[in-house]
Parts: sequence; structure tokens; C-alpha cells
Amino acid sequence: MKPAKGRMVQLAAALMVGTAVSAIAVAPAHAQQAQASLRGTVTDGGQPGGASQITAIEVNTGYRRTSPVMADGTYIFASLPPGTYRLEVQTPNGVRNTDQFKLAVAQNAQLDFDLQPTGSTAASGAATGETTGGEQAAATGSGNEIIVTGSRIQNLEGGEVGATISTRLIQTLPQNSRNFLSFADLAPGVQVNTGSNGNVSIQGGAQDSRTVNVFIDGVGQKDYVLKNGITGQDSSQGNPFPQSAIGEYRVISSNYKAEFDQVSSVAITAVTKSGTNKFHGGAFVDFTNQDLRAKTPLEKANGDDKTKTRDFQFGASLGGPIIKDVMHFFVTYEGKRQQIPTDVIPGFGLSPSDLPTQYQDNFGSFSRTFNEDLYFGKIDFSPTDRDLFEISAKVRREVGEDGFGGTNARSRLTDINNNETRLLFHYQRTNDNWTNDFKATYEYSAWKPTPHVFENGYVFQSADNQTILAVGGSGNYQDKGQKGWGVQDDFTYTGLARHAIKMGVKAKWVTLNALQQNNLNAQYYYDTQYPAGGFNDSVPYRVTFGVPVQGVGNGAIKSKNFQLGMYIQDDWQMTDRLTLNLGVRWDYEETPSYLNFVTPQDAVDAVSQANYPNLYQGNATYNINDYISNGHNRHPFKGAFQPRLGFSYDFGGKYDLTAFGGYGRSFDRNQFDFIQLEATAGSFRTLTFNFDTGDPNHSCTGANCIPWDPAYLTQAGRDQLATSTTGGGRELRFNNNDLKMPYSDQFSIGLRGRVGLIRPEIGFTHIASHDGFAFLLGNRRTNGAFFAPGEIWGPPWGFAPSGYGSIILGTNGVETRSDSAYLKLTKDYTRSSPWSLNFTYTYTDATENRQFGQVYALDYPNLDYYSWLPSAGVVKHRIVAAASADIPWGFTLSTKIQLRSPPYISYVTGTDNTNRHFNTVEADNKRSFILGDLWAYRQVDLAVSKSIPLGFLYNGAAIQFRADVLNVFNTANYTSYGTNTNNADTFRQISNLSIGGNPPRTFKLSASLKF
Repeated sequence: MKPAKGRMVQLAAALMVGTAVSAIAVAPAHAQQAQASLRGTVTDGGQPGGASQITAIEVNTGYRRTSPVMADGTYIFASLPPGTYRLEVQTPNGVRNTDQFKLAVAQNAQLDFDLQPTGSTAASGAATGETTGGEQAAATGSGNEIIVTGSRIQNLEGGEVGATISTRLIQTLPQNSRNFLSFADLAPGVQVNTGSNGNVSIQGGAQDSRTVNVFIDGVGQKDYVLKNGITGQDSSQGNPFPQSAIGEYRVISSNYKAEFDQVSSVAITAVTKSGTNKFHGGAFVDFTNQDLRAKTPLEKANGDDKTKTRDFQFGASLGGPIIKDVMHFFVTYEGKRQQIPTDVIPGFGLSPSDLPTQYQDNFGSFSRTFNEDLYFGKIDFSPTDRDLFEISAKVRREVGEDGFGGTNARSRLTDINNNETRLLFHYQRTNDNWTNDFKATYEYSAWKPTPHVFENGYVFQSADNQTILAVGGSGNYQDKGQKGWGVQDDFTYTGLARHAIKMGVKAKWVTLNALQQNNLNAQYYYDTQYPAGGFNDSVPYRVTFGVPVQGVGNGAIKSKNFQLGMYIQDDWQMTDRLTLNLGVRWDYEETPSYLNFVTPQDAVDAVSQANYPNLYQGNATYNINDYISNGHNRHPFKGAFQPRLGFSYDFGGKYDLTAFGGYGRSFDRNQFDFIQLEATAGSFRTLTFNFDTGDPNHSCTGANCIPWDPAYLTQAGRDQLATSTTGGGRELRFNNNDLKMPYSDQFSIGLRGRVGLIRPEIGFTHIASHDGFAFLLGNRRTNGAFFAPGEIWGPPWGFAPSGYGSIILGTNGVETRSDSAYLKLTKDYTRSSPWSLNFTYTYTDATENRQFGQVYALDYPNLDYYSWLPSAGVVKHRIVAAASADIPWGFTLSTKIQLRSPPYISYVTGTDNTNRHFNTVEADNKRSFILGDLWAYRQVDLAVSKSIPLGFLYNGAAIQFRADVLNVFNTANYTSYGTNTNNADTFRQISNLSIGGNPPRTFKLSASLKF
């Protein structure tokens, strides 16, 4: 795109947002995704009429909203902050009041009621008003009774598939950390994974974490640069937000509405807490250490003492009125101080004693540290019943250690340094039949993993390149992040009976930056099995190291991106039983570093017919000109129109049995971390030289194949190598000139209802994702073919352009398919029935055309050659259950149970290059646990707490003591499996003692003060 045209699009976007704001002139805060809506019908003796308007009052803050009653008796509140409400109904005979009820985050609620003559028996059905989605609303005074014709508030979820995580669940259920997202797996099709470094990621179906988006107060936390979905979660065990600031959240795994953007798998929308008309606050401490946990499997096997462990979390919060009913504040701080045991284990199925004595001390359990500080503050201001202002800020600071574990020795340590700041301004204006919501945002996120030492790294491998041990300095230095601001305006019109029509436009100007110096510490690779008869650690077969390109740069790039999104959504109550959710959205993004990139001339020359005729023999299967950019032959990323359609149909008129379903298309985005490599690879080169050692497993040819000289272990020797060839052995990166936005198509169908206090739901979802990003190998043999004659395996690694490393092509083409059937049972806690249940069973059949999480597809000429195989990232059977109950003597008991069948593992079949290919198979470690013998992963957590009132200090004050027992049965949830088909004793079996981020049995002690 030409720069002038881009500026016109940005100007048009600014004008659209500005026009929407100025046209309305004024508008409450809380974005549409986090808001609740309430609608219903008012009748008088069964006939429409009897009321002129209804006012909803949030009882804790005094926040008020008024809606007119239409001629047919219907009313609607399109955008209410989640909270506890009562209704004032204006009738010819005065004001009638309902009892209190709750509205949850993103809830679409319906409440019908009938006005009866004074003295009716309406109050006999009065509700407790304690739960979400199941309350009644009834009169609170003699002569004011209101009959609720449906007997309860109905939750109209439309075609969405998901779950709501209430404040009580967050506060009650056991958890390993204070990451509020830990309970997202209570939604069908959602998996919460904890990595070996403790970082938490969310996965939906067969798609990986980069396709997730989390909206907090309606603002997406999307990470545009890195892979883990939301900012701050890449390679970090930190929490994305202080848990004490989260009120509740909703997880939507399929068929979200048109207002959700930059997501193709799981959308999570959360609302933060606000101050109320009373001062409330508290403080807490959580603690565990090595004395409160069992030994890890590795510690037990080695007879070692426990590695020092500490997990100390603490924090405080305070909220209250500045001006009663008008202005409130809320502030919170949470800190985390951790020492985490991390296992270093030999690869290739070896034990430490198999290695030379000087390397054996690298193995075992070691501690790494992590410190995090989280701050959040919010002020809301309602000067009138029609206006609400809100400002909030989040600050996150993290330092720690990472980069070692598995086959990486502690000397590979990387220093963590993550910073994040987000600011939000909301202004909402409400009129009788419309609501306008304007917000402005600022975001800053920085991720900077730095090698702890700057020295050579040494990677010891088997003959087939499996790493046994890596020591010395880690290779890469990175400094990546995003900074920018955005504006959004959402307008909701409710003046058309039975319709709530929303439309919105969002524009963002965000600068993405990446400093990537790959192999800043030179890495030397050794085939430890050659020469035979010993452990070779003296003569490497390869070295890779990075050098800046003089006059071009040092591996840094910035891109001033522009994003534009628009949508329209109609929630149409077509009949008393049928509700339709009809929406469509459109997205657009300019990435100047991609659009305006000009392929360096030396790279063009390297792949020219004169220098590299391999690509011009007619067998290459791709045209290199499709990857060479002149700065004008690329287009912005456009997500074509995305329909979002849903329905719900009430069979009996009381929502005891409802059919639902939907279809939606949703576009995500290409990670900047992928597409920026085209530019940074040309400014900070990674050079690779192979040494002619006579090793038959690592033969080398070409200009970057040289004899070994010990001088190459020094900087002076590497400087000499860097100038020895035309291309210096550097890799050539090219992106396709027609890159597309990844997207998914989502289908759902099911039934939900109510049986007594239980809300069962059964459903089926089909999700197909398309155009995922991948890197291909562009090398070709002298005849233009990828494989040697008669072979179906064996990439042409030795056929790079003269003087250069391999050709790597960035393109689209990764696809996944996921079919899931699920059963969900929900029972909310109430004071009259003081127990809760959230149970989800999901059966998933998922396939993919590239191994889960693998961006590099270098084994075949293109993605069409990859077979569709069961997804290596999805398990067939998964149960997540959470329950809580008040038990005698004032104690509360809660549990969370997670069961998963074995994962699929990827392996290679065949014995030579004429019959080898990829395959996947389910691992063979199924074990029994209550429900059959399907389970490879079993974790049962328990928590028990006791509150002691301190009313003499402050009304409602209490101190709470709590004990969590994580992994009660001390199940070793192993994560590594044998993939060598030639060893029947280990293939598909547990291959080592690594349990990843899954803890052994651990006791966690907590104390908190609340007032």
C-alpha cells in the first residue's frame, strides 16, 4: 500500500470515531464485552401495560439507569455494569420495587414480571436473589408486589459456548498461583496449560495460545508481537492482572458476538472491581516452601534432598466512596516472590552417569527466582443518572530467571525483565433508547530476555541431532514489545421494540518493536558419538553466531501499525421463545515493516537465476518472485466480512429446555515476531559454518564448509569467518507478498436447561482454522526438486545459494479441525443451598496439517505435502470439575479435579528416505481414576477455609485462614514420551522423570483480612 493511501484510511477511521462521539455528545464506561444486558416484558394481569418506565439501581454504588417501557410492554437495558440490582417500576399508582438480583459479566438476562392488584400472593414466590442466572425478583413491601411470570431471571446465552467464573469461584477454589485465568478450563473445549517454567497459557481446541484474546473492562490485552495470546504471558509465570481486582469473567470458547476482535479461538471477558458506598478492603499472604511439598520424581530417583523452594504471594486492596452514590475508588497491589525447582535431565534417554564426570554436576534440580509486582487503580464518577466516567491503570513489573531446565544446564540462564503499563478512560452517555460508550486506551509492554553470561555456548548431541546437554551462554538476546494508543466508540440503540442494535468502530495506532540478535553468544554443536569410542567434546561439526550488518542495523526494527475494526450486532427477540443474534464485523491492519519492506539487493542476487539456477528448473513448486518485495507490491491485512450468527429457542416458555446454536467467522492476526524476521535477519545476520571433520552424519559442502581450527572458538576467529564468504553463510528470509490473516469458522449446536437446581448443557462444536502462519524451506536441488529421485524424505539442506545459508519462506497454510461433544453441569451457590458445582466433560477429535505449535515446516516442499493427523496438542477426553460447600463449624471446603487422557505424540515412521513420514499416536500411559481407565493426567486439589468475624473492629470484618492441598494424591503427571519406534520398550511410554510445571503434592497456607 502506498503511504498516502494508508494515511487516508487512518484519517477516515479517526473521523468515524470522532463523528460517533461528537454526534452523541456524551456517554457509561465498561466496554460492551464486559457489560451485562437486561430485558423483559411488563404485563398487568397478563396484558401489556401498567408501567411507563423502569429504573435499574446498583445497590452498592447507587448507579442508576432508566429505560422506557414500550407499547408492547417490553423494556431493555443494553449496557449495565455487572453487579447487584433492584428495579423501580413507575406505574400510574406509584413506584413498585423488586427484590435484589445479580447480573454477571457479559450476561444477557431476561426478567418478565406482572403487576397485580394490591393484596395478591405474588410475594410467595420471592427469590433469595443470591445467584447469577437463576434468581427471582419479587416485591419487598406490602401492596407493592410484582409477580415474576417466568419465576426467575433467565440467562440468554444465544449460540455461545462457554462458562462464567464468578467472584466466589475465584476466591474459593484451590489454585497453584493467583492467576485468575486458571479456571478458564471450566468452559468446554478450553485447556489451561502450565509449562515447565511455570507460565500459564490458554488453549482453545486445536489452536494454540496465540489465537486467544482476553478483554478486561472491554479492552483487549492482545500481544501483537509474541506468541502467548496476551501481553506479559510469554515465558513468564507471572499473573496478567491482580486477582483481587477481578470481579468475575466469562470464557467463550465458540461463537462470540461481532464486538469481539483479534481472536480465533478463546475469548475471555473480565470486569474489574469498583469501589462502593462503603469502605471495603483487605490484605492477604500465601506461602509454601520445600518443607510443605513432596519430593519431585527426579529428587526421589536420585536420593537428593529437596531443592530450595519458596512461593510467597501477598497483597492489599481498598475501595470506597469519594462522594456517596457519585464517585468511588478502588486500588490494589499484589506481589509474588518465588524460588522454583527446575530439573535438568540428559536427553537421548541417557542418565547423568553416562556422561563424562565434568558434566555430571549439571544435572539435577536447581532453583530459579521470579519476582512480580502488580498495581491496579480505578476511579468512577457518575455526576448524573445518564453519565458515567471511569479511569483505570494497571502496572506490571517482573524480574527473574529462565532459560534452563530439560537439557539446558543452569549456565544457560536467561534474565527476565518484563514491564507493562495500561491506561483506560471511559465515558458513557445514556438516553431513553440509546447508549454510547467511548473509550481511549494507552498500552506499553516490554519483554526483554537477556543471556545471564556473554560467552560461548556448547550443545552436545547424538548422531541424529538429539540434544543431550547444552552448557555455556544462551544464544539469543531480545527486546520486544508494543506501545500505542487507541480509541473506540460503541453505540447501542434500543428504540426498536425487541431489538438491541449495537455498532462500533475502533482504531489503534501502536508501534511494534523487535530487537532480535540471534546467537549473540556463539553456539558450537558437537556430535558426541563421532569419533566412536568416547564422548566428543573437542571438535564441533558446526558453529552458528550472529553479527551486525555494517550500515544496515543491529537486528532492531519498529513498525508503526494502524488497526481498524467495525461491527454491527442485533440481538433480536423475534418471538417470546426465539431470540436471534445477528452480527457482522470487518477488520483491517497496516504493518509498514511488511508493506514497505524492500528485499535487500544481495538477497535478490543470491536467488537470481545466475547465482542459483536451482529455482528455475521447472520443479521448484514455488516462484521466488512471489516473495521478493519492491516496497509497493504488498497489501494490508484485511479480515473480510465476518458473519456472527446465533439463536436460542425456548421450548416450554420457562427456559427449562432451550435449543441454541450458531455460526461465526473470526479473524486473528499474523504475529509480528514471525514477519519481522525478514527484515531483522538482514540487519543482524546469523552465520552458520560447518566443519569438515569426516563425520558421516554431518557431511558438508559449499562455501561455508571449512576445516576446523581451534581459533574459531575466539572472537577474532569468528570475525575472520564473517568476512570469508560473500553471504557469510547467513540465512535468507523472504515473506510471501500476499500474506493473509489467519481465521477460524465456528459452528455450535446444543441444548441447555434446568433440572431442579442443576443447569445441564450438552452440545457439539466444530471449529476449522485456516491460513495459520508457517515457515517453509526454499532450498532446491540442482534439478529444482526438493527430494532426491525416488525419495519422499530428506530436505535439501546442502543446496543453499553459494555463500549463503538456507532460504526460509514465510507464508500461510497451517490448518486445524476440531470436533467436540461436551456435557456441562452447573449449580450455583446460594445461602439457602450452600454448595456449588461446575462440571465439564469434553470429547474432542482434532486433526491438523502441521504438528501442534510448530511454525517451521521444513520437511516438505509445502504444507500440501503434510498429512492430516490427530493433533498433538489436544487430548481426546478431558474432565474438569470444581465444587464447594459450606460444612459444619463455619468451614468451607472446595475442590478442583482435572483429568485428561494421554496426548498424541509425533514420531517418524520408516527406515530410509523412500518410506519415512510423520505420524501421531496416543501415548500409552492410561490409568484409572473413578471414571474408567482413560486418564494420563490426574490432579485433585483441595482447599479448606475458616472465617472468624471481627465485627468489633468494623462491620463485616473477618479474618480468614485457609489451607490448599495441591495434587492431593501426589500423582506424577509426566510430560515426556519416547518417540523412537525402533525401541518397543520405550516408544509411547514415559521417557524421563520430567513433570513440567505440574507440582508434586504441595500444601499452601494463606491468611487474609477483609473488612
